[in-house]
Amino acid sequence: MLKNASIAATGIWQAEDDGVLNPATVQLVPGAIIPKAPGSAGLTPLAAPGNFDISQLVLTDLRTRIRTALLADRLSAPRQPSMTATEVLERGAETARLLGATYGRLQAELLTPLVARCLAILRRRGEVPPLLLDGREVRLTYDSPLARVQGRADASNTLLFLQAVAALGPQATAQLDLAAATRHLARALAAPAGILTPAEE
Repeated sequence: MLKNASIAATGIWQAEDDGVLNPATVQLVPGAIIPKAPGSAGLTPLAAPGNFDISQLVLTDLRTRIRTALLADRLSAPRQPSMTATEVLERGAETARLLGATYGRLQAELLTPLVARCLAILRRRGEVPPLLLDGREVRLTYDSPLARVQGRADASNTLLFLQAVAALGPQATAQLDLAAATRHLARALAAPAGILTPAEE
């Protein structure tokens, strides 16, 4: 493949031995002027037996690298038009597992410091008031497809814990704060705040 690519990029050339053209001094670069004797054919390309288009390989490799860098190959559309609910859930879980480390690093090392720095600059310039709610500073949360997948995983773990506690009996259930558990599930599943009753002071 590399030999074919080299031939497709540089070509194979032939020249008449007319005493004027010196192949050792010829450079095949864009805009080159190659002298030749009057009436001679000069430097002519030798036809290749096959058509090996190296440009398509380069473009395909470039597209693949761009899709990999943007994580588009991990978040592509379902390959099958008819997928069951279990297949969709498993596909989402697989995506979360594959991109968990990348998403976590982007969130912890890029998004959170970047947004916090921008807000600090805007606060110092007086363009944004301090983001306080009941005397406490607001915490940043992310609403993206990967964040929602992670929230569903947290909700699944919470529901599994609640089922395990319920199986232990009434004494174990008495240790739970069901209102707090409900609010945690609402946050993890990004449920609208309007469906919950206001929290007591």
